[in-house]
Amino acid sequence: MAKLPKYLAGGSLALLAAGIVVGVVGTLGFDLAMEKTNSTEFCISCHEMETHPWQESLGKAHAVGRVGFTVGCADCHVPKDFIPKMKRKIEASREVWHHLLGTLDTPEKYEQHRAEMAARVWKTMEDNDSASCRTCHKAEEIGSTEMINTMHQQALGSGATCITCHKGIAHDLPGQ
Repeated sequence: MAKLPKYLAGGSLALLAAGIVVGVVGTLGFDLAMEKTNSTEFCISCHEMETHPWQESLGKAHAVGRVGFTVGCADCHVPKDFIPKMKRKIEASREVWHHLLGTLDTPEKYEQHRAEMAARVWKTMEDNDSASCRTCHKAEEIGSTEMINTMHQQALGSGATCITCHKGIAHDLPGQ
């Protein structure tokens, strides 16, 4: 039997193996937590999300898309790439804090804050060129008519992004 190198003798191999196991379990657990907290069920588990934005979204175009795909909260509100996703998860701690404070727990309170929340989401979408929209919608495939295609090309050429023209596509606009 081969002799172990000196640096693996005396329990170092067991420590290395334990480290690998902890690393793998930790990574899988972290990934599972990310997926669970991206589910619509998780998002609407807070009363204010279920009764306000989720209910109003059910009557909008993205509730069940033309091809039968239902858009969930994370599809629009959580980036797909790792670093932006982690940044968004950290930002979400503010939402948890306000849930605990009861900031949005009535329809009246929700409406009072709707414009500021919408502006924050719209700014993010403008800053990232509506990346979440482009996950499903490709600019070259959007128009169903020549007029719509022309409008999209003009908008894209002027620096507009999806949210510039399509506010209110998934949630009611402030003041409606």
